[in-house]
Amino acid sequence: MIQVGLAGWGDHDTLYPPGTAAKDKLRTYGTQFGIVEMDSSFYAVQPMERMTRYAEETPEGFGFIVKAYQGITGHLRGKPYYENDDEMYQAFRESLEPVMLAGKLTAALLQYPPWFDCTKDNVRILRETKKRMEGFPCALEFRHQSWFAPEYREKTLAFMREEGWIHSVCDEPQAGAGSIPIVLEATTPEFTLVRLHGRNVGGWNQSGAANWREVRYLYDYSQEELGEWKDCIDQLLRQSAKIGIIFNNNSGGHAANNAKQLMRMLDLPVTEIPRQLDLFNL
Repeated sequence: MIQVGLAGWGDHDTLYPPGTAAKDKLRTYGTQFGIVEMDSSFYAVQPMERMTRYAEETPEGFGFIVKAYQGITGHLRGKPYYENDDEMYQAFRESLEPVMLAGKLTAALLQYPPWFDCTKDNVRILRETKKRMEGFPCALEFRHQSWFAPEYREKTLAFMREEGWIHSVCDEPQAGAGSIPIVLEATTPEFTLVRLHGRNVGGWNQSGAANWREVRYLYDYSQEELGEWKDCIDQLLRQSAKIGIIFNNNSGGHAANNAKQLMRMLDLPVTEIPRQLDLFNL
């Protein structure tokens, strides 16, 4: 089984008729894609009432990838919102429960920062985190290439399998230590996540620039590149029963079109929403 979707549902203008209210976008999105990545949860743990509403607004079989709160993955800068780690993890777990109970939590995504390298201390952090998240499916994504350096690659994958981490396979620019290669290995037989970030090498390491969010994910996948990924997905399907594919190349508005291009290549049904009234087809 393959599900294709996007990072977020609010910023993809081509998916909605003009004038669509923000509150109605998730329902419309759910008629076109079977999975979505929620990144608002990275900036603030979402209230249970909101997560319940999201679960109710999406069809049966729909899946959420919920990005873990930034305090959990070590991204947080400034004063912590929570008194301690126990309180932080409890809040995140409670936030996930409505989606989990609805059968729509595909995974909580724990994406670690570029400075989170392959060390014994960080391996201990991952073990502790997985223990704290027991009972919830958790996907793990690295941003430091040391985890997949030749001397650690197989040990990293074996560790993920042993601990029950879902592998978040990445397509991203190869731009130094803060980027990882494509590693086409499943670590759980039930599910593998694929996140396509684009290949904008020049924009990848511009986090100090004022507009870095606008340029980092500015990329339009070519037909040839998507064809390469079709073959990669076939390879992953031999290892996992289900593959979730998230397009995160949002900066230039390319993600939705690329996702539908790939869906056609995979012979998945594609739904197009009319964006304006055809006056001659009443």
